[in-house]
Amino acid sequence: MSKVKNIVILGAGESGVGAAMLAQKEGFAVFVSDAGQIAEVYKKRLNEEGIAYEEGGHSKQRILETADLIIKSPGIPDHIDFIQELKEKGIELIDELEFASRYTKAKIIAITGSNGKTTTTRLIHHILAVAGLDVGIAGNIGFSLAKQIAQKDCAFYVVEVSSFQLDNMTTFNPAIAVLLNITPDHLDRYDYKLEQYIASKFRIVQNDHAEQVFIYNKADHNIQYGFEHYYKGEERALIPVSIGKEEQETEWLTVPEIAFKMPISALTIKGRHNYFNIHCAIRAANKMGISNETIMEGLRTFENEPHRLESVIVLNEVEYINDSKATNVDAVYYALEAMDKPIVWIVGGIDKGNDYTSLFALVKEKVRAIVCLGKDNSLIQKAFEPIHEIIVESRSMGEALKIASLYAEPGDAVLLAPACSSFDLFENYKARGNQFKDLLFEQHKIMTEGIQVNLTLNINMNPVDHQSDN
Repeated sequence: MSKVKNIVILGAGESGVGAAMLAQKEGFAVFVSDAGQIAEVYKKRLNEEGIAYEEGGHSKQRILETADLIIKSPGIPDHIDFIQELKEKGIELIDELEFASRYTKAKIIAITGSNGKTTTTRLIHHILAVAGLDVGIAGNIGFSLAKQIAQKDCAFYVVEVSSFQLDNMTTFNPAIAVLLNITPDHLDRYDYKLEQYIASKFRIVQNDHAEQVFIYNKADHNIQYGFEHYYKGEERALIPVSIGKEEQETEWLTVPEIAFKMPISALTIKGRHNYFNIHCAIRAANKMGISNETIMEGLRTFENEPHRLESVIVLNEVEYINDSKATNVDAVYYALEAMDKPIVWIVGGIDKGNDYTSLFALVKEKVRAIVCLGKDNSLIQKAFEPIHEIIVESRSMGEALKIASLYAEPGDAVLLAPACSSFDLFENYKARGNQFKDLLFEQHKIMTEGIQVNLTLNINMNPVDHQSDN
């Protein structure tokens, strides 16, 4: 690092601006380049910090000639020509999390997986905060680790890590690494090869470190493949976690290895997949020295983020559930599995090469009607037409909700679980989920308060002067 003088940061979002702040604090010459328009909130911060930047395109020659180190936004694919040019020139190219981790002595707990990362990250962070630790939360969850280190470093960080972020990590070495699951997702970034995606996930334990704790899903066959082909560091502490379906049907959540036991009724998040996430959080907190009593208090007081099996409202005895974050098939499987009532399922968006066959049994068993929401629903229709007779098209959230309400009966649930990305009709999954909720709250207001109509009448109160026709 001593030879590095000029750092170029590609992308001026949360991670890019955070990296720029830390790089400047550490004495580097910093230049930020964004191919698009920089959001005003980030442009303001760059101006306040006196950091040079450009937007609307990259000054490629300047970057190629001056950069000693490139920090790339994880949203920029490695295979594009400009990134390949940078690599061919031998310029080191890393991620913001990799860069940030080089400038903190904090103990890091890192969580990755195809599903459940955000919930598990927030849960571990909450438990550690309840325990009174000086702990930050960062990463793919939307908070820049670099910015936090630049402003006020913490003693501990809980970091959500995506495969895109792991792809450009070399020395990142968390004290506790958690790998929840691996299911096909984002394969367009990995030449549509699942093994490349698995290899990316296993980069979370790529560095030999005997003291590192590795918590992983023992029952996941793709993780087993990763162990066989990409794992190294046999001396680290391994904690395999698995739960059976029967655990969802018991009254107690137990972790015998640490004598942990609490009633499931006291948990604030439900569903077998979340019980697994909770198990991983418990084991991580235990390794941090947190007592069972404090862990229980954390679990009792935890509030999950929106758009994750979020019960929004009950209208006409129908429950409306927002799981807009369920952007792949595996996440939808968990959502359908967690439902204990008949479902009208709203699904659709930009299909990512989904294989829906794993959902067939649950759809046959639990789904009353399928409402497709998206510009092109042909792949969803083709998949489910042989197994379900009610599949209806919609082109807007309002239309989807109207159709769903027609098919839903008292005691049913309308579940928004798209299995697809949102970018055909919405800015992101949050915008999709928020529109779902806003329309429902608007409908509730109409039902409870009625529709108020204001009429403006122009009335002339003066007598009319009737003139004769002749």
